[in-house]
Amino acid sequence: MADFRLRLEVLTESLTAEAKLNPLGLTMAHGQLVRAIRQRLELGALWQIEPDVLKTPLAPPVIVVGHMRSGTTRVHRLLAADPALSATRFCDSWHPVPRSPDTRPAWSALSLLFARALDPWLDSIHPFGATRADEELGWLATALDHCAYEAQWRIPGFTAFSEERDPAPVYREFVRMLQTDANWHANADRPRVLKVPQFAEDLPILLAQFPDARVLRTQREAGEIASSAASLMANQMTLQSDHVSMDWIEAETLRKIALRERRMTTALADFDGPLASLDFTALDADWISVIRQAYATLGLQLTPEALDAMRVEDGRADASIHRAHRLQHRRFARA
Repeated sequence: MADFRLRLEVLTESLTAEAKLNPLGLTMAHGQLVRAIRQRLELGALWQIEPDVLKTPLAPPVIVVGHMRSGTTRVHRLLAADPALSATRFCDSWHPVPRSPDTRPAWSALSLLFARALDPWLDSIHPFGATRADEELGWLATALDHCAYEAQWRIPGFTAFSEERDPAPVYREFVRMLQTDANWHANADRPRVLKVPQFAEDLPILLAQFPDARVLRTQREAGEIASSAASLMANQMTLQSDHVSMDWIEAETLRKIALRERRMTTALADFDGPLASLDFTALDADWISVIRQAYATLGLQLTPEALDAMRVEDGRADASIHRAHRLQHRRFARA
């Protein structure tokens, strides 16, 4: 909890001094920080009452790692469709404390309804569903990692503080939340497909937590990544601040890509476990062949049932307005 308190202090200072939030932004920031504090306290209480939850043995995970907008979501959801694997629901990521009865899907559906009313482009950036497989961004947000916050607020002080610190305390919390979720859903024996773009920045610590992991690395041309990621950040920031600079966003996006590329490359150079690389363009052209090759490289069995489920997921993705996102760059620019 000491690391959590320190992160909270630095984040609130950065928000006050740097973010220049409008009334909506202040309201959203307050709500997010209150939620993170409440969830962390509730998780601490749960772990005291039920300490055996933190002894839940976990199957070696499959970690999808790559830059934001490099195809990580598509790869993650294709693998998550495999019944032999497991994945984190959106509602469980953002509401990590188990409930009985489980009201988290309903609360998440309401939250998404409100978010879509505020931002009609939300699903074109990242298609959501309350019980759909999604990244564990909510768990990192609960641990006050910077990734969920720097994508929506201009907080360079907190970003620099976080990038320079050892992220091990955050990922110890992450593992505890994964054990809690796996224990609740009784799927700890099935490898979890994990994915957050922040993993690229913190891969050495993540692999230290999961030394037996399988890793899938997504790759895409850097210019395309930067353009798409800048569009995402601009969309989030212009809702919450009236002082958004597209030039700053683009420069920060390029800086972040370079940082994550260096750290990811260094971590994988020392990794001797199963590693598959997936090209964004090749995935678009023939995803079945790419997934077959990835499964073979990772030593996983691609069953007919898994492939059928992946075809259903791919059809769902094709029907999403997410395909329109690449047309939005600079739409949200502000002087």
